[in-house]
Amino acid sequence: MSTQVFSYQQLADFTVRVFKAIGCSEEHAQTAMRSLLSADIRGIDSHGVARLSGYVRLWEVKRVNATPDIRIVHETPSTAVIDGDSGLGLVIAPYAMQVAIDKAKQVGTGWVSVRNSNHFGIAGSHAMMALEHDMIGWAMTNASPLVAPTFSIDKMLGTNPICVAAPAGKQPAFVADLATTTAANGKLEILQRKSQPTPTGWVQDKEGNSSNDPHILKQGGALLPLGGDREHGSHKGYALGAIVDLFSALLSGANYAPWVPPFPAYVPMPAQQPGKGIGHFLGAMRIDAFRPAEEFKQSMDHWIEGFRAAQPMPGEEKVLVPGDPEREMEAARSKNGIPLLETVVKDLEETGKKFGVSL
Repeated sequence: MSTQVFSYQQLADFTVRVFKAIGCSEEHAQTAMRSLLSADIRGIDSHGVARLSGYVRLWEVKRVNATPDIRIVHETPSTAVIDGDSGLGLVIAPYAMQVAIDKAKQVGTGWVSVRNSNHFGIAGSHAMMALEHDMIGWAMTNASPLVAPTFSIDKMLGTNPICVAAPAGKQPAFVADLATTTAANGKLEILQRKSQPTPTGWVQDKEGNSSNDPHILKQGGALLPLGGDREHGSHKGYALGAIVDLFSALLSGANYAPWVPPFPAYVPMPAQQPGKGIGHFLGAMRIDAFRPAEEFKQSMDHWIEGFRAAQPMPGEEKVLVPGDPEREMEAARSKNGIPLLETVVKDLEETGKKFGVSL
């Protein structure tokens, strides 16, 4: 499938204009754009501007509030609960992460659980905010119920990603950003656009049989937890996804399990709403609350260099450290531009036409 290449600035200008067109302030539009494009520049195409039309459709059906009153509804010196007032998760999560960082500056660590939010893009965008403060950042969120727990055919959990970002000294930061499923739903969307099958272990059909159909979710199928099946450790992926749900929703009062609002605007909302919106969990840990930051970063360099020196298996060029592929992609795309599939370009053009905004 053909692609078109755009500069970061081209996509940034277009995205900001679209967010402002739905009523976002300049500040919120800029924040949302940075959250969204952090995915494209780092090569996580499933969560970048390809999802812009999805946020617009949520706004059109009044599930996204473009002018939210984001506020702290409960707090202690090291913790807080934030109500996002149905705003864009792309805006609410950075706000919550800044609250966590500010608390960590004061008392060593900061932990924030969020309710009444929406899809927040890639977790790494938010966790990495802590790096410039010599802090370790944490970010996780629950999501639309697309995942069947081990031994089930019912969709009970979301892809529920986790990110941990830790600074190093001479070496680039460690950034582990992963879904708790074998593959994120966005990877299915990419395969759908390319008319390609899914690898075995990604999805199952409505009877629980293994499938390679990237459209299987629309036919009653489900994503599988990390591991794919019990013999390959899917119970561990199931448990990790459940942990994200507990921290993101049960601590904050957001919706959880199969009652999390779906991302596609055309999918009906769950009949039962035990909480408010989607939930996130953000954290910041000041390194010098444990040991001197420079000592830690020297140890991180030594740790990373050890893995880089590990012997690669035959046919592989090198051993990667979490964050390497995204960092290398960011360097390449900053220089050469961001390629978008033709289907994504057409979708963006249609979205822009609604508001008289040209790509």
